[in-house]
Amino acid sequence: MISVENYTKKYGDREVVKHLTFTAKDGAITGFIGHNGAGKSTTIKAITGVIKPTEGHILINGFDITKDAQKAKSQFGYVADTPDHFLRLTGIEYLQFCADIYDAPMEGRAEFMETYAKRFGIYDELNKQIFSYSHGMRQKIMIMGALIHDPWVWILDEPMTGLDPQSAFELKKMMREHADKGKTVFFSTHVLEVAEKLCDEICIIKEGELLYTGTLEDLKATHKSQASLENIFLELTDKET
Repeated sequence: MISVENYTKKYGDREVVKHLTFTAKDGAITGFIGHNGAGKSTTIKAITGVIKPTEGHILINGFDITKDAQKAKSQFGYVADTPDHFLRLTGIEYLQFCADIYDAPMEGRAEFMETYAKRFGIYDELNKQIFSYSHGMRQKIMIMGALIHDPWVWILDEPMTGLDPQSAFELKKMMREHADKGKTVFFSTHVLEVAEKLCDEICIIKEGELLYTGTLEDLKATHKSQASLENIFLELTDKET
């Protein structure tokens, strides 16, 4: 579970994220949606410990990301919004590197690599250097690296970007499988159709402020019964303009 309590981030006098409070629950896929520049990536960077909150607390399975960073970080796998990292390593070298960082058991690594590389269609590319991969292939290897230690919490920042339709379908299946095990999936997306079909709960953010957190059903209950998430999102954000 991810618990964000009164999270605020300031750069000088500029308040870019303002007193966010929400929970990404176990057993659920929680979507984090908003326009570009709304504060999604700034929030995810704070959740993952990349930046420190100016105010508030962020807990990952009960561990404070600021006060107990090592234990908090051991709870999650994080896929950043760009896959252009460790380009001189081969796919296998990168996955072994990620597994070593998290002390993943040796006996399960080969099976993980084979299973997920085949699901993503990159099994024959694992011995090649990542710089030779396409953007979509790089995204797939970064997803695998984030998940190789079987983390309880998945934190995915725009994970579908660059994926081909089959790989996007596989990732959505993986996310649902993980949540169905009673674990946590938290991901940001600007593709509202994906969020509407996949998410159990959503958080809507605009200009650093939280407009809504809860189930899609509860959100729709306060709007027209046939309204899509896209229509509701546009209505909410227009009202706040």
